[in-house]
Amino acid sequence: MGKHAPFKSNREVVESLYTSLARGDAAAVTALLAVDLDWWFHGPRRCQHMRRLLTGEATGSAAFRFAPARVAEVGGVGNDRWVVAEGWGGEHDYWVHAWCLRAGVITSFREYFNTSVTVRELGRCAKEDVVWAVWESQSPRPRGRSMPGLVLAI
Repeated sequence: MGKHAPFKSNREVVESLYTSLARGDAAAVTALLAVDLDWWFHGPRRCQHMRRLLTGEATGSAAFRFAPARVAEVGGVGNDRWVVAEGWGGEHDYWVHAWCLRAGVITSFREYFNTSVTVRELGRCAKEDVVWAVWESQSPRPRGRSMPGLVLAI
């Protein structure tokens, strides 16, 4: 597990993960992930779609399809680098994934479902009451619904 070509950027690694998931290529997915992947989920339990995909619990037509609308590298601390992706699944399901990579291997994963996320870089001082965001959700709020907002410090 966690073995891939070192010349790929972190963003390319994450994009290849989504491509491999869409193809159902378990071997390619496994090669991108650390054996001891750290996982955190925020949202309704029924929406743990990525967990189901990565564990093989959801397959075929029952599997949620992740098609990122945006993928961006957002920095990091030390050897850890972060990549954030967001997208829609259907009309009402909005998701944000934050992937932490070390040496081109995904070591940590944060999944936010129907939640607006702002990523803030640690170590950068705020001026007055300004929060230095390095990434913010760009999805419009679903009609007639509000989404909770979270700040992810990296």
